[in-house]
Amino acid sequence: MKKNLLGLAICLIAFSCTTQQKVVQVEPQVQEIKKEEQVLKRKVAIARFSNETQYAKGVFYDKENDPIGKQALDILSTKLAASDKFILLERQDMDKIEEELKIAGNEGLQKVGADYLIIGSVTEFGRKNVGDVNAFSRTKTQTVQAGVSIRLVDVSTGQIIYSEEAKGEATTTNQTVMGLGERTDYDATLSDKAISAAISKLVENIINNCMEKPWKSYFLTYDENGIIISGGASQGLKVGDIFQVVEKGKSVKNPQTGMMMELPGKVVGKIKIDFLGGDNSQNEFSMVSFTEGEIDKQNLSNYYIKEIK
Repeated sequence: MKKNLLGLAICLIAFSCTTQQKVVQVEPQVQEIKKEEQVLKRKVAIARFSNETQYAKGVFYDKENDPIGKQALDILSTKLAASDKFILLERQDMDKIEEELKIAGNEGLQKVGADYLIIGSVTEFGRKNVGDVNAFSRTKTQTVQAGVSIRLVDVSTGQIIYSEEAKGEATTTNQTVMGLGERTDYDATLSDKAISAAISKLVENIINNCMEKPWKSYFLTYDENGIIISGGASQGLKVGDIFQVVEKGKSVKNPQTGMMMELPGKVVGKIKIDFLGGDNSQNEFSMVSFTEGEIDKQNLSNYYIKEIK
């Protein structure tokens, strides 16, 4: 009898020393891009990411330095950069960049426009503790829930092309038996995990919507020194790539929406990438040659280059 009681006590003590931690909604992993796969990168900027909840908004709350909003922005930026499909442009801390340029004695920041703008907010954030007390054991569960909403805007038209809200949840559980076992206090990391889980659900859709429209570039010069277009290695261009040259369609106002729209253009030729120049996304260029067709050299703004899908 004593041996049975001793064995039971040993089992209870071993069981009491367990602490479980889990993220209920597992984050989907952004697929890594294969090296041989060519991706023509779009320029994307995150305009803002605000905290629209009442969480952590006390008397001394500063909207410009909201930790929840900044945390969400950093998580989204990291996940988009990890996809390796975008040229991410800084918008939130532009003042710090300009200040650093002044210290370095540079003339000023080169302004680069984005193809797409992301506007987001944390719309839901809450924490709850649930306890369960039995005869020999006690369980405490901490749960954090976060809701994130984003809009993806096509800069060329100002039109919202994608909007969605997602929720994430993170949970940690602690159990003690007969007063033995590890006790956990406030777990601050759950906030990070809940927001990250919500944003992860949106990243794939952001990528798909940005990559849905064909990549475009434009002619810079066309003279005796050669034909040069914008874009280079950082955007995924490679020597030998072939692209279509399109003459822009007529711009008309749509009476139904009140918005200006461009009618479908006409393919007038093809070009081949012969040389890549520049050392960053701001000054990159490509020298090209026509393999088919021709354009009016005096009206380069009437044409654009797009990928062949």
